[in-house]
Amino acid sequence: MLENSFDITKTEAGVDEAGRGCYAGPVVAAAVILPKDFHHRFLNDSKKLSEKQREELRPIIEKEAICFAVSFINNEEIDKINILQATYKAMHQSINKLNVQPELLLIDGNRFKPFPGIPHQCIIKGDGKYASIAAASILAKTYRDEIMNNLHLEFPDYGWKKNKGYGTLEHRSAIEKFGLCSYHRKSYNILPATQNLFK
Repeated sequence: MLENSFDITKTEAGVDEAGRGCYAGPVVAAAVILPKDFHHRFLNDSKKLSEKQREELRPIIEKEAICFAVSFINNEEIDKINILQATYKAMHQSINKLNVQPELLLIDGNRFKPFPGIPHQCIIKGDGKYASIAAASILAKTYRDEIMNNLHLEFPDYGWKKNKGYGTLEHRSAIEKFGLCSYHRKSYNILPATQNLFK
């Protein structure tokens, strides 16, 4: 069972991202402040849930959260500032959009660029330990999946409806066959040496 609070005396926001390791599409970050007594029977790290469970949880989290925010950094900006800085930027944008200012940020992972005026705690595998981080992971994942499903309609050859932009065999084979499109992260050096044309 997930912990509801890292520090019961403080208003906490859980923060997580989705899509950092993908070949295509945006990186998405979410920040969520949950009530201290929030509980749902299968709230957990989004990667441990089925797509159906994530989609069921998303409106519940959005309704029950004290507040939440989701932000996107597209592939072009990722290429300009690198994926780590893009991830921090998406996280900061989400924190900044919260209509209640948290007193503590719970960050999934082991690195974070400090947000001005709010202390933070990095927690490795935090999305499997704290409810607010798990909730943020679910929002980030479901919002990003929705984006990739829509981009799939524009570029169906890459199988994004299924692989969501990750470097699966299907995706890599499509890149070899069709080259890169406008939503691929060019800085990732994923284009085979024999290809040099962008769609």
